[in-house]
Amino acid sequence: MSEAKNPRKRILIAEDDPVSRRLLELFLVKWGFEVSIATTGTEALQMLERLDAPRLAILDWMMPGMEGVQVCQKLRESADRKYVYVLLLTARAQKEDLLQGLESGADDYLTKPFDAQELRARLHVGQRILDLQDQLIAAGEELLYRATHDNLTGVVNRGVILDTLRRERSRQAREGGSFGIVLMDLDHFKYVNDTYGHLAGDDVLREAAQRMMTCVRPYDSVGRYGGEEFLIVVPSSDAMGTLGLAERIRRAIEAKPMIANSIPIAVTASFGVTASIDKTPLDAQEILQLADAALYRAKERGRNRTELASPTDLAVRHPVPPDTLEQKTAPR
Repeated sequence: MSEAKNPRKRILIAEDDPVSRRLLELFLVKWGFEVSIATTGTEALQMLERLDAPRLAILDWMMPGMEGVQVCQKLRESADRKYVYVLLLTARAQKEDLLQGLESGADDYLTKPFDAQELRARLHVGQRILDLQDQLIAAGEELLYRATHDNLTGVVNRGVILDTLRRERSRQAREGGSFGIVLMDLDHFKYVNDTYGHLAGDDVLREAAQRMMTCVRPYDSVGRYGGEEFLIVVPSSDAMGTLGLAERIRRAIEAKPMIANSIPIAVTASFGVTASIDKTPLDAQEILQLADAALYRAKERGRNRTELASPTDLAVRHPVPPDTLEQKTAPR
């Protein structure tokens, strides 16, 4: 990566004095920075609020429109944008001025006339701090991903998909409408593990998840419910719409063998479908119970099929609490 394209080498100079501004620009360009220029505090703030804003900024304290400290304060009011490392440049040298500048949100402070090598060293410090901050953010995002996603398949894990179901039910209680769920189970998965090995079974699970993801809408949620079972929450969908989605996924899974260790393995899946509609809403436990009963029926009727739940299923199946897996008696 060239220095000009490195985001740590992009910097904003906000300085209304043309001589100081030109001197700063000459040094920064010599050191390999890509320089943007603002001549007022208002212009500087507008440039730093852009999505592609420089991550380093040198702000003069006294500027037309807004002072440098005011720009700092405005920048720090918003925590949802990438951090900008701000070096405040001023002729003020009193301790009180230093404290005011730092309390406004500036990261560092340099008095005029500045020493070029000191400025360069302070900018290097700013670059290191930005690198460390980005590394911490990336590490936090990785930890969050690991905590919310299934490590094997990459879809969200059981806890997250059940939370998604509860949130969708709460939304329905507030706003009305309907939503559906699909409970999917790979057929004869134990046979796959026993015949081809567990690593091949892992490959099958990953491929099944990928095929599901190609069939759902961007706002549908797919999660690993447990073992070879997956739960799909389908917002703004009635029973027939959810049934259609399940059928698309079923066909996608059976369409061609899944490759594991260069071995083609024919795989099918069974589906239980239900929906909570505005006129007769179901709670999270009931909708899971209905989908589970429909899935059980799909298994009993030969597998590789989709079954739509019936209201009578609530009377014939045991409850399936949202936070507990029910042991199934039908063969998988």
